Amino acid sequence: MKAYIFPGQGAQFTGMGLDLYNNSTLAKELFEQANNILGFRITDIMFEGTSEELQQTKVTQPAIFLYSVILAKTLGKDFKPEMVAGHSLGELSALVANGVLTFEDGLKLVSKRALAMQKACEAQESTMAAVLGLEDSVVEEVCAGIDGVVVAANYNCPGQLVISGEISAIDKACESLIGRGAKRAIKLPVGGAFHSPLMEPAREELAEAIKNTLFSEPTCPVYQNVVAKAVTNSEEIKENLIAQLTAPVRWTQSVEKMIADGATEFIEVGPGKVLQGLVRKIDRNAMASSAVLQF
Repeated sequence: MKAYIFPGQGAQFTGMGLDLYNNSTLAKELFEQANNILGFRITDIMFEGTSEELQQTKVTQPAIFLYSVILAKTLGKDFKPEMVAGHSLGELSALVANGVLTFEDGLKLVSKRALAMQKACEAQESTMAAVLGLEDSVVEEVCAGIDGVVVAANYNCPGQLVISGEISAIDKACESLIGRGAKRAIKLPVGGAFHSPLMEPAREELAEAIKNTLFSEPTCPVYQNVVAKAVTNSEEIKENLIAQLTAPVRWTQSVEKMIADGATEFIEVGPGKVLQGLVRKIDRNAMASSAVLQF
């Protein structure tokens, strides 16, 4: 079975999507539609902007979503997902790909999500850190023993877990984790504590928008970050998507479940190859590749 997977924040690069725009009429139409929906020319920043401009959350999230979703649409008849999943932001791309959300509604939700998260980041200084070389249970135990907010946020692959929270709590946790044998515990260049309780204001804001958006029944199961299993009920998909902002991304568990349910090939749709690398670290026998552009 083919599983299509969609990346999250961090996969952006200057020039992303330009080849699609120049070579596909459909892609050009969708990019221009996106410019109109967002009220600014995001294509200018995607194609020619600096890395600093691309790193603004209000730009990064819609940019990655657009690249991923428009690439999926240019695959035409070749795009026949039997299961989908997305890492964090990528879950919204996956939901457009399997027919739960329209292109327009998906983009509006992504934009709302980005702005709400940006606001939550500005309200309280916070960050994230990557922890390498420790068992998940050890990282969870250390976080639980720290004063302040620090939680396991991204279960990326065995031996790679990202923690999220208040800066002082993250600093204490990193020190303690190195003491417990972590190969590395290093703060990431992000502006906030994504997938932690500190995103509660953003979750509340996004919940309202999600509740007022039409979610259709999916054409294939989506393996959602929060539950790490196949979901096909549109109301359940909504609830999990709302919970996602303050809950951990269970990527390791999602990929393991997809393989258990029959996934034989993982195809990454979007910028970069980060998810392919994670899939291979989760299961070294897994086949993983990039979606090939069709013009």
